[in-house]
Amino acid sequence: MKTSKFSPLVSVIMNCHNGEKYLKDSIKSLMSQTYKNWELIFWDNNSLDNSKKIVKKFKDKRIKYFKSLKFHSLYRSRNLAIKKAKGKYVGFLDVDDLWEKNKLKKQIKYFLENQRTKIIYSNFFLINQIKKKRDIGYKHLLPTGFITQKILDNYSVGFVTTMLDKNIFRKYRFNNKYNIIGDFDFFIKISQKYKIGCIQSPLASYRVHDSNLSGKRIDLHIKELKDWLSINKKKLETLSFNTNAINKTLIKLRVQYYLKYMGM
Repeated sequence: MKTSKFSPLVSVIMNCHNGEKYLKDSIKSLMSQTYKNWELIFWDNNSLDNSKKIVKKFKDKRIKYFKSLKFHSLYRSRNLAIKKAKGKYVGFLDVDDLWEKNKLKKQIKYFLENQRTKIIYSNFFLINQIKKKRDIGYKHLLPTGFITQKILDNYSVGFVTTMLDKNIFRKYRFNNKYNIIGDFDFFIKISQKYKIGCIQSPLASYRVHDSNLSGKRIDLHIKELKDWLSINKKKLETLSFNTNAINKTLIKLRVQYYLKYMGM
C-alpha cells in the first residue's frame, strides 16, 4: 500500500527472547489486520530457540528481522527496535499476545479524526491459558485525557493495545534498566505531557500463562517498583499526584511472593 496522510505507515514492534511457543499465532494476528500499511520490526533478543525459523517462514516484505548479538533488558530491546522503525505511528505486539483484526484500522481512524491526539490505547481481553478462559480486561469505562492520577491509582493501560506518534520517541525513551514495569514508568511520564485517547472496545488479547515474566519473577517486580517509587514519589507529590496506590500494590506483591515461595 502506498503511504499517504490517510493511510500512514505503522511500525509494529515485536521483541522476542525464546518466544517460539505462541509466536506463530501472534504474527498471524498481525497478518490478518484489515489495515495493510504496516511493517513488523522483529527484534530477536539473542534467542536460542526456533523463533528465527518461525519468523522466516512468513514470506512477507513487511516483516523485518533484526538479531541482537547479546541479551539486553526487555525495555532496552524495545528502545533498540524503535530506532529501526520508519512509520508515522508505533505499536507493540509481544510474542505471546494477539491483536483483533481491526485494531490498526480503528486506531488509525481515531488518529485521523482526532489530529491533536498523539497516544491511544484500548480495552483488551485476558486469555487464561491455564483455565482455558477469555475475559474482558475492564468492564468499566477507561480514562481519557490527562490521566496520570487515574493510572497511578489503577494502571489500566494495556501495553499491547497502545499506539503512539513516533515523534514522541524523539524526546522520551523506555528506561533501559526495567524488565517488567518499563511501560508503567513510560506512560506515567508521558501522560503528564500529553492527553491520551482511548477506544473502549477490546482491540487485543493478553495471554496469561505460566511463563509470564511478571508472574514468574514477583521478586523482580517488587524490586523494580520499589526502585521506581524511591525515585519518583517526591517528584510526583510535588506535582500534587498521589502514589498511595503504588504502596498498596507493593504490599500485595509481597504477600503474593510470600505465599508462593514460603510454601503456604
